[in-house]
Amino acid sequence: MLKSSLYQEEQYPSPMSQTWQEFKKSHVAFVGLCALIFFIVVILVGPFVTPYSPVEQNTDALLIPPAWAPNGGISYMLGTDALGRDVLTRVIYGSRVTFGISIFLVLMAMLVGVFIGAFAGMNRGVRSSFLNHLLDSTMAIPTLLIAIIIVAILGPGLVNSMWAITLALIPQFIHYTRDFVRAEMEKEYVIAARLDGASSMHIFIHSILPNMIEMLVVQGTLALSIAILDISALGFLSLGVQAPVAELGAMLSEGLDVAYIAPWSIAAPGAAIFLVIVSVNIVGDGLRSALRNRLRH
Repeated sequence: MLKSSLYQEEQYPSPMSQTWQEFKKSHVAFVGLCALIFFIVVILVGPFVTPYSPVEQNTDALLIPPAWAPNGGISYMLGTDALGRDVLTRVIYGSRVTFGISIFLVLMAMLVGVFIGAFAGMNRGVRSSFLNHLLDSTMAIPTLLIAIIIVAILGPGLVNSMWAITLALIPQFIHYTRDFVRAEMEKEYVIAARLDGASSMHIFIHSILPNMIEMLVVQGTLALSIAILDISALGFLSLGVQAPVAELGAMLSEGLDVAYIAPWSIAAPGAAIFLVIVSVNIVGDGLRSALRNRLRH
């Protein structure tokens, strides 16, 4: 039996689909996303295909130039450092440490920041005012300076640097969450939910939080670039990851002693930091532009 429909339903794309369509219109943002995906694939797959260990020293292969240099060899594509360690292997493992830890720290800072920011945005009075003034004072201090101060108090090391960067990133998420929640609390759908007797927690989880996802994604990408830069800076200052663990900032610090005879020892980790930060920033700007265009249309 044939089925007929008297009414034709119009299919409207979801907000995520609309954002993706706007994002693809920017070729620069799309290239940045491809570069970011490439780094993620290399970080995940690279350690399983590299023939060397990141801490393996070979005294017979000290300061070998990259493969394209006249004295280079195919065995070491990016050359070796002053201890005979393969630079390509250490860059892959170093990117894994720097980029992987940054993602984890941003997620932790986002969870804590959203919780405190929602509390500040949904409450009034002395508690909210004190938190807002404290937050505004903290936002005026660069995150790297906050991280250095915390590491100076707790002592150098990977765990302490992770705590320092997380605490430095939390105020940013508190700030954006507080402003977003305060703006949403004045809208009609939230007022209607309050008149129906919904609690503040129920309103935040079921009404406000779903609308915050896109904002958190954009702010998360921007915070990710800050976390990568801070971890690299702490490693360069010997306040973060300690030898012999491979980390991009620490590799830059170690390569400075032989930079005049082996520039590839600092060029490779420096290029990795630069490309990762640029790709993350391009993706963040593309997402912000896509959201702005979607809301405009």
